[in-house]
Amino acid sequence: MTLTLGSAAPEFTLNDQFGAPVSLADFKGKKNVVLLFIPFSFTGICTGELCAMRDDLSAFENDDVQLLAVSCDTMFTQKVFAEKEGYTFPVLSDFWPHGAAAKAYGIFDEARGCAIRGTFIIDKEGILRWQVVNAIGDARNIVDYKAALAAL
Repeated sequence: MTLTLGSAAPEFTLNDQFGAPVSLADFKGKKNVVLLFIPFSFTGICTGELCAMRDDLSAFENDDVQLLAVSCDTMFTQKVFAEKEGYTFPVLSDFWPHGAAAKAYGIFDEARGCAIRGTFIIDKEGILRWQVVNAIGDARNIVDYKAALAAL
């Protein structure tokens, strides 16, 4: 299931790698949001995708844009993952209720207990403007995110 472009993005509040709550509403009226769901921390494709974002962070975290990465791993796992890889952006835990945010975005894989690779670009008013959903084993192309952000 995918969400409808032009509709309000589902609200969520999740803890970041430091245990601080982060809500989509925190950015309303302030920043566009790149919401990036990954299946699992510490796995090859997920780490590669987030490292590519880290290495080009100014395109995804600046005065107009906030990057939020999410997986169903615990906050403690997210903390070690972010520290090991040098992620300075929020790495959110969708652990409990397990996968609630991923379910709201229609990308929770019940059989595996994780999110599939979904990326959602949400504008400053909380409206979903772009999305791409890939299978767990299919990496995403960050060039596509830049084009979608440029179109806002």
